[in-house]
Amino acid sequence: MIIVTSETIPGQRIVKTLGIVRGNTVRARHVGKDIMAGLRNLVGGEIHEYAKLTAESREQSIDRMVAEAESLGANAVIATRFTTSMIAQGAAELLAIGTAVIVEEN
Repeated sequence: MIIVTSETIPGQRIVKTLGIVRGNTVRARHVGKDIMAGLRNLVGGEIHEYAKLTAESREQSIDRMVAEAESLGANAVIATRFTTSMIAQGAAELLAIGTAVIVEEN
């Protein structure tokens, strides 16, 4: 599966547009990780616990978007975007959205 943020794929021609596909996940923070993140926040630097949580959420959202695209028969997703939103105190949604297409080599 080809996944791009652009509206075209170099060397490929879009032969059919199948529609919007999405994948999302909602993750909550973990008390133990919050304590470590709080301590790290005192001394500065990257908060590895949250960076890892965000990376895992992004990958799960992409996987779900790809599964939806595959169910439509797509072999690529173009115009991929990510967005986040707060669902509740300590819980956030990460959404991947794009357009499922069928492409062929030029």
